[in-house]
Amino acid sequence: MRFLGIGDSCDLGALYLRLLAEGHEVKASVALPICHDTLAGLVPRVDDWKGELAWLRQAGDEGIILFENVAGQRGRLQDELRRDGFHVIGGSAYGDRLENDRGYAQEVLQNIGLSICPVRSFSDRPEAFRFIADNPRRYVLKFNGGYDTFIGQLQDGRDVRAFLAGLAPQGKDHSLETESFILMEHVEGVEMGVGAYFNGEKFLQPSCLDFEHKRFFPGDLGELTGEMGTIVTYERTRRFHDLTLGRMESLLREGGYCGYINLNTIVNEKGIWPLEFTCRFGYPGYAILDSLQTTPWSTLFHSMITRARTSFEARGGFSCGIVLSTPPFPYERPQVDVPVGLPVLFDENLTDAERRNIHYGEVGLNNGQLVTSGAYGWTLVVTGLGGTIWKALERANALSGRVTIPNVRYRRDIGSRLIAGDFAKVERLGLL
Repeated sequence: MRFLGIGDSCDLGALYLRLLAEGHEVKASVALPICHDTLAGLVPRVDDWKGELAWLRQAGDEGIILFENVAGQRGRLQDELRRDGFHVIGGSAYGDRLENDRGYAQEVLQNIGLSICPVRSFSDRPEAFRFIADNPRRYVLKFNGGYDTFIGQLQDGRDVRAFLAGLAPQGKDHSLETESFILMEHVEGVEMGVGAYFNGEKFLQPSCLDFEHKRFFPGDLGELTGEMGTIVTYERTRRFHDLTLGRMESLLREGGYCGYINLNTIVNEKGIWPLEFTCRFGYPGYAILDSLQTTPWSTLFHSMITRARTSFEARGGFSCGIVLSTPPFPYERPQVDVPVGLPVLFDENLTDAERRNIHYGEVGLNNGQLVTSGAYGWTLVVTGLGGTIWKALERANALSGRVTIPNVRYRRDIGSRLIAGDFAKVERLGLL
């Protein structure tokens, strides 16, 4: 088969390596110059992906385009390529709007019968200040196309107001004409997501459940990062899928969607409260799922574009994924001046099975040595599998300790709150 990856920073590098190992042809386009060294020497690179379309078309149903992200009207481009007869997995223009326009997404979720948190959209900060003064609450602030999320702690919203007052205007780098953000009332509970592959007509089964850990430091302290680690499972997921993401099936079909999609929620005794969509491959989510999926990626993707099957094989139990980061993470280079090209070394006694649980992120080859690369310090993802969350965490931590990278940082408590009682709460709520 032939695969053409299109993205900004080679976010699907570990997946491309899997496809290459399966014996398929892979070419990747990386738009950001600062990321051109990511997976250098490991994944074939092309400067102009449009020049590869004829090569892809020659493969017929065995030629697939993989889109990595939703930036820059990528969904609209995917729709156009599908109309031109290409097989595309990633999302759609409709998916872009679900992810990027948070207020619209909440309306969609309410219309399919889900209980949404009270939410208000704004494009004017003084209006938001007046709203907070008139409606003092604990709020979550989320921007469309800018600083992602700020979770307020004070019950009167003063911290959110102060944060907004001091933050530079957001959204210009994402081609938004005006600043756009929402204020959502904070809801206490267990944060959990549900994700599934959608083949253009139906969801593939099983879906997954995930429990993300986004704070930089153990104990959920520090900055909100893209993600520091996640617990995922394919076991006992159908009920929660049917109550939430499954209700989107007809809308995704009408919206021309084809790819992975995730809905993040808060669950408590009062119900399920949807927060936001991820309408693309999740990072590091796809790498953590890779450890549980026994159906090869190429078989999964081929079945999606041909709609030959609506299920795939996955292991039971849990996968614990840990992001091994290096500076400037969670910020960006070159705004933070730190070295790049540092050596990435592994315990020489690692087995093939253990090496399969190490998923490359921003790394590349330099004179035969694996080194750090890219813009963000998103270096590796390490996974551990287990019949319990504790065993999966134990194995992920043990494997992480056998990787040597200068200045590496990672959390060793991924899943600890689930172990301490949050997963039992989800069970008691009857959601599994």
